[in-house]
Amino acid sequence: MLTRREALLGSVLTAAAVATIGAMPAAASAKEVAGLPRERITLVAPPFVHAHDQVAKDGPKVVEFTMTIEEKPVVIDADGTQLNAMTYNGSIPGPLMVVHEGDYLELTLINPDTNTLAHNIDFHAATGALGGGALTLVNPGEQATLRFKATRTGTFVYHCAPGGPMIPWHVVSGMSGAVMVLPRDGLRDDKGRPIRYDRIYYIGENDFYVPRDEQGKFKKYETAGDNYDDTVKVMRGLIPTHVVFNGKAGSLTGENAMKAKVGETVLIVHSQANRDTRPHLIGGHGDYVWEQGKFANPPAKDLETWFIRGGSAGSALYTFLQPGVYAYVNHNLIEAVELGATAHFMVDGTWNDDLMTQVEAPRAIATQ
Repeated sequence: MLTRREALLGSVLTAAAVATIGAMPAAASAKEVAGLPRERITLVAPPFVHAHDQVAKDGPKVVEFTMTIEEKPVVIDADGTQLNAMTYNGSIPGPLMVVHEGDYLELTLINPDTNTLAHNIDFHAATGALGGGALTLVNPGEQATLRFKATRTGTFVYHCAPGGPMIPWHVVSGMSGAVMVLPRDGLRDDKGRPIRYDRIYYIGENDFYVPRDEQGKFKKYETAGDNYDDTVKVMRGLIPTHVVFNGKAGSLTGENAMKAKVGETVLIVHSQANRDTRPHLIGGHGDYVWEQGKFANPPAKDLETWFIRGGSAGSALYTFLQPGVYAYVNHNLIEAVELGATAHFMVDGTWNDDLMTQVEAPRAIATQ
Protein backbone atom coordinates (compact mmCIF):
# COMPACT_ATOMS: atom_id res chain seq x y z
CA MET A 1 0.00 0.00 0.00
CA LEU A 2 1.43 3.38 -1.01
CA THR A 3 1.67 6.11 1.58
CA ARG A 4 0.13 9.47 0.74
CA ARG A 5 3.65 10.86 0.20
CA GLU A 6 4.63 8.04 -2.15
CA ALA A 7 1.43 8.46 -4.12
CA LEU A 8 2.44 12.03 -4.90
CA LEU A 9 5.73 10.97 -6.45
CA GLY A 10 6.09 10.42 -10.17
CA SER A 11 8.90 8.68 -11.99
CA VAL A 12 12.32 9.87 -13.00
CA LEU A 13 12.51 10.40 -16.76
CA THR A 14 14.70 7.71 -18.30
CA ALA A 15 15.14 6.36 -21.80
CA ALA A 16 13.67 3.04 -20.74
CA ALA A 17 10.62 4.73 -19.25
CA VAL A 18 9.69 6.48 -22.46
CA ALA A 19 10.91 3.91 -25.00
CA THR A 20 7.42 2.58 -25.63
CA ILE A 21 4.70 5.11 -26.38
CA GLY A 22 1.71 4.51 -24.18
CA ALA A 23 3.61 2.36 -21.71
CA MET A 24 3.32 3.31 -18.06
CA PRO A 25 6.71 4.60 -16.83
CA ALA A 26 8.36 2.84 -13.93
CA ALA A 27 7.68 4.66 -10.69
CA ALA A 28 10.69 6.20 -8.99
CA SER A 29 11.21 5.54 -5.33
CA ALA A 30 11.08 8.33 -2.80
CA LYS A 31 14.83 7.88 -2.37
CA GLU A 32 15.45 8.36 -6.10
CA VAL A 33 13.38 11.54 -6.20
CA ALA A 34 15.07 12.80 -3.04
CA GLY A 35 18.39 12.37 -4.81
CA LEU A 36 17.48 14.69 -7.68
CA PRO A 37 18.98 18.18 -7.75
CA ARG A 38 16.72 20.92 -6.47
CA GLU A 39 16.21 24.49 -7.65
CA ARG A 40 14.33 27.09 -5.64
CA ILE A 41 12.54 29.73 -7.70
CA THR A 42 11.43 33.18 -6.59
CA LEU A 43 8.19 33.95 -8.38
CA VAL A 44 7.46 37.33 -9.97
CA ALA A 45 4.16 39.08 -10.62
CA PRO A 46 2.65 38.90 -14.12
CA PRO A 47 3.02 39.94 -16.86
CA PHE A 48 6.64 39.11 -16.06
CA VAL A 49 7.99 35.58 -15.69
CA HIS A 50 10.80 34.26 -13.53
CA ALA A 51 14.17 33.52 -15.17
CA HIS A 52 14.34 30.08 -16.79
CA ASP A 53 16.23 28.09 -19.42
CA GLN A 54 14.41 27.56 -22.71
CA VAL A 55 16.41 24.34 -23.25
CA ALA A 56 17.11 22.14 -20.23
CA LYS A 57 20.83 22.00 -19.43
CA ASP A 58 20.76 18.81 -17.39
CA GLY A 59 18.46 15.99 -16.37
CA PRO A 60 15.24 16.20 -14.35
CA LYS A 61 15.19 18.13 -11.09
CA VAL A 62 12.80 19.22 -8.36
CA VAL A 63 11.77 22.84 -8.88
CA GLU A 64 10.57 24.47 -5.66
CA PHE A 65 7.99 27.26 -5.55
CA THR A 66 6.25 28.99 -2.65
CA MET A 67 2.99 30.92 -2.94
CA THR A 68 1.13 32.80 -0.23
CA ILE A 69 -2.62 33.32 -0.50
CA GLU A 70 -3.79 36.88 0.03
CA GLU A 71 -7.39 37.93 0.53
CA LYS A 72 -7.58 41.65 -0.11
CA PRO A 73 -9.58 44.36 -1.88
CA VAL A 74 -8.29 45.16 -5.37
CA VAL A 75 -9.28 48.16 -7.49
CA ILE A 76 -10.17 46.81 -10.94
CA ASP A 77 -11.17 49.95 -12.87
CA ALA A 78 -10.25 53.60 -13.15
CA ASP A 79 -13.52 54.56 -11.47
CA GLY A 80 -12.39 52.88 -8.26
CA THR A 81 -14.51 49.74 -8.53
CA GLN A 82 -13.31 47.33 -5.87
CA LEU A 83 -13.14 43.56 -6.14
CA ASN A 84 -13.23 41.54 -2.95
CA ALA A 85 -10.28 39.58 -4.26
CA MET A 86 -8.64 36.28 -3.41
CA THR A 87 -5.15 35.94 -4.86
CA TYR A 88 -2.12 33.73 -5.19
CA ASN A 89 0.94 35.76 -4.10
CA GLY A 90 -1.06 38.97 -4.17
CA SER A 91 -1.45 39.22 -7.95
CA ILE A 92 -4.24 38.56 -10.44
CA PRO A 93 -3.47 36.27 -12.15
CA GLY A 94 -1.18 34.24 -9.94
CA PRO A 95 2.44 33.91 -11.13
CA LEU A 96 3.43 31.77 -14.11
CA MET A 97 5.54 28.79 -13.04
CA VAL A 98 7.98 27.33 -15.60
CA VAL A 99 9.51 23.85 -15.52
CA HIS A 100 10.67 21.31 -18.10
CA GLU A 101 9.10 17.99 -19.03
CA GLY A 102 10.25 15.34 -16.57
CA ASP A 103 10.91 17.84 -13.79
CA TYR A 104 9.01 17.74 -10.51
CA LEU A 105 7.10 20.87 -9.58
CA GLU A 106 7.00 21.25 -5.80
CA LEU A 107 4.74 23.95 -4.39
CA THR A 108 4.38 25.08 -0.81
CA LEU A 109 1.01 26.81 -0.48
CA ILE A 110 0.62 29.11 2.53
CA ASN A 111 -2.72 30.35 3.88
CA PRO A 112 -1.90 32.94 6.60
CA ASP A 113 -4.04 33.17 9.71
CA THR A 114 -5.00 36.71 8.64
CA ASN A 115 -7.21 35.18 5.93
CA THR A 116 -10.78 34.05 6.58
CA LEU A 117 -11.35 31.23 4.06
CA ALA A 118 -9.96 27.82 3.14
CA HIS A 119 -8.13 27.61 -0.21
CA ASN A 120 -6.28 25.08 -2.34
CA ILE A 121 -4.85 24.66 -5.82
CA ASP A 122 -5.94 22.47 -8.75
CA PHE A 123 -3.12 22.06 -11.29
CA HIS A 124 -4.37 21.22 -14.79
CA ALA A 125 -0.77 20.19 -15.54
CA ALA A 126 -0.81 17.47 -12.86
CA THR A 127 -1.86 13.83 -13.06
CA GLY A 128 -4.10 12.72 -10.20
CA ALA A 129 -7.64 13.24 -8.97
CA LEU A 130 -8.62 16.87 -8.43
CA GLY A 131 -5.26 18.07 -9.72
CA GLY A 132 -3.85 18.09 -6.21
CA GLY A 133 -6.80 20.01 -4.80
CA ALA A 134 -7.51 17.53 -2.00
CA LEU A 135 -3.84 17.45 -0.99
CA THR A 136 -3.44 21.23 -0.79
CA LEU A 137 -6.62 22.31 1.01
CA VAL A 138 -5.39 24.68 3.72
CA ASN A 139 -7.37 26.57 6.32
CA PRO A 140 -6.21 29.96 7.62
CA GLY A 141 -3.00 29.44 9.57
CA GLU A 142 -1.98 26.31 7.60
CA GLN A 143 0.39 25.42 4.79
CA ALA A 144 0.85 22.33 2.64
CA THR A 145 3.40 21.13 0.09
CA LEU A 146 2.52 19.24 -3.09
CA ARG A 147 4.89 17.69 -5.61
CA PHE A 148 3.88 16.41 -9.04
CA LYS A 149 5.78 15.30 -12.09
CA ALA A 150 5.47 17.43 -15.22
CA THR A 151 4.69 14.68 -17.72
CA ARG A 152 3.05 16.77 -20.47
CA THR A 153 4.42 19.84 -22.19
CA GLY A 154 2.45 23.00 -22.75
CA THR A 155 0.70 25.80 -20.92
CA PHE A 156 -1.84 24.87 -18.26
CA VAL A 157 -4.20 26.70 -15.91
CA TYR A 158 -4.14 26.34 -12.14
CA HIS A 159 -6.94 27.62 -9.92
CA CYS A 160 -8.53 27.38 -6.51
CA ALA A 161 -11.12 24.61 -6.18
CA PRO A 162 -12.17 24.23 -2.54
CA GLY A 163 -15.36 22.38 -3.46
CA GLY A 164 -18.96 22.90 -4.58
CA PRO A 165 -20.18 26.45 -5.13
CA MET A 166 -16.95 27.77 -3.63
CA ILE A 167 -15.08 26.81 -6.83
CA PRO A 168 -16.49 29.34 -9.32
CA TRP A 169 -16.66 32.03 -6.65
CA HIS A 170 -12.96 31.69 -5.80
CA VAL A 171 -11.98 31.56 -9.49
CA VAL A 172 -13.89 34.72 -10.45
CA SER A 173 -12.49 36.40 -7.35
CA GLY A 174 -9.01 36.17 -8.86
CA MET A 175 -7.63 32.76 -7.89
CA SER A 176 -6.07 31.39 -11.06
CA GLY A 177 -2.71 31.32 -12.80
CA ALA A 178 -0.70 29.15 -15.17
CA VAL A 179 2.13 26.64 -15.46
CA MET A 180 4.35 26.31 -18.53
CA VAL A 181 6.05 22.95 -19.09
CA LEU A 182 8.70 23.35 -21.77
CA PRO A 183 10.06 20.43 -23.81
CA ARG A 184 13.54 19.58 -22.57
CA ASP A 185 14.97 20.53 -25.97
CA GLY A 186 12.91 23.72 -26.22
CA LEU A 187 10.12 24.88 -28.48
CA ARG A 188 9.85 23.79 -32.13
CA ASP A 189 8.02 25.15 -35.14
CA ASP A 190 5.61 23.24 -37.38
CA LYS A 191 8.58 21.65 -39.20
CA GLY A 192 10.29 20.54 -36.01
CA ARG A 193 12.96 23.23 -36.14
CA PRO A 194 14.08 24.87 -32.88
CA ILE A 195 12.66 28.31 -32.10
CA ARG A 196 13.46 30.69 -29.26
CA TYR A 197 11.94 33.78 -27.74
CA ASP A 198 13.66 36.98 -26.61
CA ARG A 199 10.96 37.96 -24.16
CA ILE A 200 8.00 36.27 -22.50
CA TYR A 201 4.88 37.85 -21.05
CA TYR A 202 2.02 36.23 -19.17
CA ILE A 203 -1.48 37.66 -19.57
CA GLY A 204 -4.23 36.28 -17.37
CA GLU A 205 -7.75 37.22 -18.39
CA ASN A 206 -10.48 37.39 -15.75
CA ASP A 207 -14.22 37.90 -15.77
CA PHE A 208 -15.48 39.65 -12.64
CA TYR A 209 -19.02 39.88 -11.27
CA VAL A 210 -19.19 42.84 -8.89
CA PRO A 211 -22.57 43.38 -7.17
CA ARG A 212 -24.35 46.76 -7.33
CA ASP A 213 -26.44 48.52 -4.72
CA GLU A 214 -29.97 49.90 -5.19
CA GLN A 215 -28.57 53.01 -6.89
CA GLY A 216 -26.58 50.92 -9.38
CA LYS A 217 -23.21 51.66 -7.79
CA PHE A 218 -20.68 48.89 -7.28
CA LYS A 219 -20.65 47.67 -3.69
CA LYS A 220 -17.69 47.28 -1.35
CA TYR A 221 -17.25 44.71 1.42
CA GLU A 222 -15.12 44.34 4.52
CA THR A 223 -13.82 40.76 4.28
CA ALA A 224 -13.45 38.10 1.60
CA GLY A 225 -16.56 36.16 2.58
CA ASP A 226 -18.96 39.06 2.98
CA ASN A 227 -19.81 39.33 -0.70
CA TYR A 228 -20.59 35.66 -1.37
CA ASP A 229 -24.40 35.79 -1.55
CA ASP A 230 -24.47 39.00 -3.60
CA THR A 231 -21.74 37.83 -5.98
CA VAL A 232 -23.36 34.45 -6.64
CA LYS A 233 -26.54 36.20 -7.76
CA VAL A 234 -24.53 38.21 -10.32
CA MET A 235 -22.51 35.14 -11.38
CA ARG A 236 -25.65 33.15 -12.14
CA GLY A 237 -26.64 35.77 -14.69
CA LEU A 238 -23.47 34.83 -16.63
CA ILE A 239 -22.93 38.48 -17.57
CA PRO A 240 -19.64 39.84 -16.20
CA THR A 241 -19.37 43.42 -15.03
CA HIS A 242 -15.69 43.48 -16.00
CA VAL A 243 -13.46 41.46 -18.34
CA VAL A 244 -9.84 42.46 -17.75
CA PHE A 245 -6.24 41.47 -18.26
CA ASN A 246 -4.02 41.05 -15.21
CA GLY A 247 -6.54 42.11 -12.63
CA LYS A 248 -7.56 45.59 -13.75
CA ALA A 249 -8.78 47.50 -16.78
CA GLY A 250 -5.74 49.32 -18.17
CA SER A 251 -3.27 47.29 -16.09
CA LEU A 252 -1.04 46.69 -19.14
CA THR A 253 -1.34 50.06 -20.87
CA GLY A 254 0.48 53.38 -20.60
CA GLU A 255 3.51 53.14 -18.34
CA ASN A 256 2.69 49.48 -17.73
CA ALA A 257 2.63 48.53 -21.42
CA MET A 258 4.70 45.48 -22.26
CA LYS A 259 7.98 46.37 -23.97
CA ALA A 260 9.72 44.95 -27.05
CA LYS A 261 11.99 46.01 -29.91
CA VAL A 262 11.71 45.54 -33.64
CA GLY A 263 13.24 42.18 -34.50
CA GLU A 264 12.55 40.64 -31.08
CA THR A 265 10.48 37.48 -30.77
CA VAL A 266 7.95 37.54 -27.93
CA LEU A 267 6.13 34.56 -26.43
CA ILE A 268 2.70 35.52 -25.09
CA VAL A 269 1.10 33.09 -22.65
CA HIS A 270 -2.63 33.76 -22.21
CA SER A 271 -4.93 32.02 -19.73
CA GLN A 272 -8.63 32.17 -18.90
CA ALA A 273 -9.79 29.90 -16.10
CA ASN A 274 -13.52 30.43 -16.58
CA ARG A 275 -14.66 31.74 -19.99
CA ASP A 276 -13.68 31.38 -23.63
CA THR A 277 -11.68 34.23 -25.12
CA ARG A 278 -10.15 35.20 -28.46
CA PRO A 279 -6.84 37.08 -28.27
CA HIS A 280 -5.84 39.35 -31.16
CA LEU A 281 -2.74 41.51 -31.64
CA ILE A 282 -3.82 44.57 -33.64
CA GLY A 283 -1.19 45.19 -36.32
CA GLY A 284 0.56 41.89 -35.68
CA HIS A 285 -0.09 38.17 -35.93
CA GLY A 286 0.54 34.87 -34.28
CA ASP A 287 3.58 33.62 -36.20
CA TYR A 288 3.29 30.35 -34.31
CA VAL A 289 0.32 29.65 -32.06
CA TRP A 290 -0.26 26.75 -29.70
CA GLU A 291 -3.95 27.59 -29.49
CA GLN A 292 -4.71 24.60 -27.28
CA GLY A 293 -1.53 25.26 -25.34
CA LYS A 294 0.20 21.92 -25.85
CA PHE A 295 3.73 21.90 -27.26
CA ALA A 296 3.55 18.22 -28.28
CA ASN A 297 1.25 19.39 -31.09
CA PRO A 298 2.67 21.42 -34.00
CA PRO A 299 1.79 25.10 -33.79
CA ALA A 300 -0.62 26.80 -36.16
CA LYS A 301 0.92 29.54 -38.32
CA ASP A 302 0.07 33.15 -39.16
CA LEU A 303 -3.15 33.43 -37.16
CA GLU A 304 -4.95 36.78 -36.93
CA THR A 305 -6.99 35.77 -33.88
CA TRP A 306 -6.80 32.63 -31.79
CA PHE A 307 -9.16 30.91 -29.42
CA ILE A 308 -8.48 30.09 -25.77
CA ARG A 309 -11.02 27.76 -24.21
CA GLY A 310 -12.28 28.53 -20.73
CA GLY A 311 -10.18 26.56 -18.26
CA SER A 312 -7.06 26.55 -20.42
CA ALA A 313 -3.96 28.50 -21.37
CA GLY A 314 -2.51 28.99 -24.83
CA SER A 315 0.58 30.66 -26.23
CA ALA A 316 1.57 32.63 -29.30
CA LEU A 317 4.98 33.57 -30.69
CA TYR A 318 5.42 36.75 -32.70
CA THR A 319 8.44 38.64 -34.06
CA PHE A 320 7.69 42.36 -34.11
CA LEU A 321 8.55 43.97 -37.46
CA GLN A 322 7.36 47.55 -36.95
CA PRO A 323 7.64 50.02 -34.07
CA GLY A 324 4.66 51.60 -32.33
CA VAL A 325 1.89 50.82 -29.88
CA TYR A 326 0.18 47.49 -30.55
CA ALA A 327 -3.15 46.85 -28.85
CA TYR A 328 -3.59 43.27 -27.66
CA VAL A 329 -7.28 42.61 -27.12
CA ASN A 330 -9.98 40.07 -26.52
CA HIS A 331 -11.59 40.37 -29.95
CA ASN A 332 -15.04 40.35 -28.55
CA LEU A 333 -14.60 44.10 -28.98
CA ILE A 334 -17.40 44.86 -26.53
CA GLU A 335 -15.40 43.14 -23.83
CA ALA A 336 -12.19 44.80 -25.01
CA VAL A 337 -13.49 48.35 -25.22
CA GLU A 338 -16.41 48.45 -22.79
CA LEU A 339 -15.36 45.94 -20.12
CA GLY A 340 -11.58 46.36 -20.07
CA ALA A 341 -9.87 43.46 -21.91
CA THR A 342 -7.15 45.50 -23.64
CA ALA A 343 -3.36 45.56 -23.21
CA HIS A 344 -0.58 47.36 -25.08
CA PHE A 345 2.83 46.41 -26.43
CA MET A 346 5.22 49.36 -26.82
CA VAL A 347 7.72 48.47 -29.55
CA ASP A 348 10.86 50.51 -30.28
CA GLY A 349 12.65 50.53 -33.62
CA THR A 350 12.78 51.94 -37.13
CA TRP A 351 9.69 52.11 -39.33
CA ASN A 352 9.70 50.04 -42.54
CA ASP A 353 7.80 51.84 -45.30
CA ASP A 354 7.80 48.70 -47.43
CA LEU A 355 5.52 46.99 -44.91
CA MET A 356 3.21 49.98 -44.47
CA THR A 357 3.20 53.61 -45.55
CA GLN A 358 0.73 56.44 -45.88
CA VAL A 359 0.44 57.12 -49.59
CA GLU A 360 -1.65 60.25 -49.14
CA ALA A 361 -2.50 62.19 -46.00
CA PRO A 362 -6.17 63.01 -45.29
CA ARG A 363 -7.41 65.99 -47.26
CA ALA A 364 -10.74 67.52 -48.11
CA ILE A 365 -12.70 65.80 -50.85
CA ALA A 366 -12.71 67.92 -53.98
CA THR A 367 -16.17 69.14 -55.02
CA GLN A 368 -17.25 69.77 -58.58
